[in-house]
Amino acid sequence: MTPKFTFMEVVFLILAIVGVGATWYYNTLFYLEVDDTSISNFIALTKTTLPAKSINADIAVVAMAFLIWMVYEARRLQMKHWWVFIPLTFFVALAFSFPLFLFFRERKLRKNSRDS
Repeated sequence: MTPKFTFMEVVFLILAIVGVGATWYYNTLFYLEVDDTSISNFIALTKTTLPAKSINADIAVVAMAFLIWMVYEARRLQMKHWWVFIPLTFFVALAFSFPLFLFFRERKLRKNSRDS
């Protein structure tokens, strides 16, 4: 009997939950504490210091690499609804969409190995 979730599936699912919780905790504080909550102000505030600019560049490259690989990998594995992870990356958080994609990828790999 196969387990409902593998160890790696659990790890990726936990990381997705932590990712959405951590990022949206700070997003919520932003909306509660800042007078101008426009998206343009949100983005402008991420560019206020050199370390913030460094982190932005880092995350932008990681996000692009993830999206390119995700499309390739999802199509290669014939995953359904793979495109959902693209808006999740931009409207929720990369810290959520990336581990969530890895969770579903693990499930698809396990299903494919059972079917063959």
